Amino acid sequence: MASHRKSRPTGPRVAGIRTPALATAALTSVALLSQTANATPSDDRPTLEEVEKKVDDLYRQAGSATEKYNAAKEKTSKQRKKVDTLLDDVAQRTQKLNDAREELGSFASAQYRTGASVPETATLLLADSPQDYFDQNQLMNRLTGRQKTAVDDYVTQQSDTMKKRREATESLETLTDSQKDLKTAKATVQKKLATARELLSELTAEEKARLAAIEKKKQQEAARKAAELAKQQAAQEEAERKRREEAAEQESGSGSSGSSGGTGTGTSESGSSTPGTSTGTKAEKAIAFARAQIGKPYVWGATGPGSYDCSGLTQAAWKAAGVTLPRVTYDQVNAGTTVSVSQAQPGDLVFFYDDISHVGLYIGDGMMIHAPKPGAYVREESIFYDGESSIYSVVRPA
Repeated sequence: MASHRKSRPTGPRVAGIRTPALATAALTSVALLSQTANATPSDDRPTLEEVEKKVDDLYRQAGSATEKYNAAKEKTSKQRKKVDTLLDDVAQRTQKLNDAREELGSFASAQYRTGASVPETATLLLADSPQDYFDQNQLMNRLTGRQKTAVDDYVTQQSDTMKKRREATESLETLTDSQKDLKTAKATVQKKLATARELLSELTAEEKARLAAIEKKKQQEAARKAAELAKQQAAQEEAERKRREEAAEQESGSGSSGSSGGTGTGTSESGSSTPGTSTGTKAEKAIAFARAQIGKPYVWGATGPGSYDCSGLTQAAWKAAGVTLPRVTYDQVNAGTTVSVSQAQPGDLVFFYDDISHVGLYIGDGMMIHAPKPGAYVREESIFYDGESSIYSVVRPA
């Protein structure tokens, strides 16, 4: 007899799933889930370029906060001195007030001994506002000339003392506000730096190597731009030298004799070089000081001698040359004559970024000495270290 059993399908069988369509769908779902699981961590992780930009931004923000900290610290110092001066003044005026009160007391004692006008004088000494009491003509009519002078002196001293006490109180309030600003700026700097360090610590060894390669490429580009500037400035100097020589020859030719012409030329050259020599000497001193600080660590808020922040270094360098600069970049940028980048001379200050949060000391050939950022050291570097667009201005202090 023929069997009545149905024959089984001969197609492939996958884990109990009988139909090819279901098997395909299942495999597709597994693949998609696997891709999703693998993609999620990488999507959440920033790229190396994003990390670099974030860290650079944090360092810049920390630099800006550092300058605000420096400004708050300087303001706090000045306000503290003002408060101390006012408190000393109040103490002196209080002593004068006590002297005037003692003199009035002697009059009161004399009146008490003679039995004259005791109630009025006693009321005067005990009154909160003697001037209100003096408005009453009853007592004023009984005072002698000397007594009235003593009373007037007492009232004046009391008024002046109260005024100075109010000034001292207001100055103390301002000092408290400055100290709060100082604390806020310090906390901001610390937070930015901590975030930057955390981002860097999360990088793998391979990523750190790639980041170093990116940084090296930026340095090479910055060096190339510095060399271009050096070449441009050398061409300008050569053109200026030829112009002076031609001017000297023309002046020599127009003289009545060779000897008188030679004398005129020497005088002209000496006169033109004198201002430059004076400025150049100061700049050389500033650069020599800055060069001696190379290798010292950047520390925000530091002004030397063991460490510096950017504006602390430039201030100290020019101080060594006998020129006083303000403490912070926001003020240093206004402490001289602004010139173009192509006209920059050794000793000039180069400022960076729209918020003027960084400064370096130009040493020529497109290079500067600066205290770059936390974790770095004072060093020579191209003024194009963060791109040409980062340069805000160039200022000549002297």
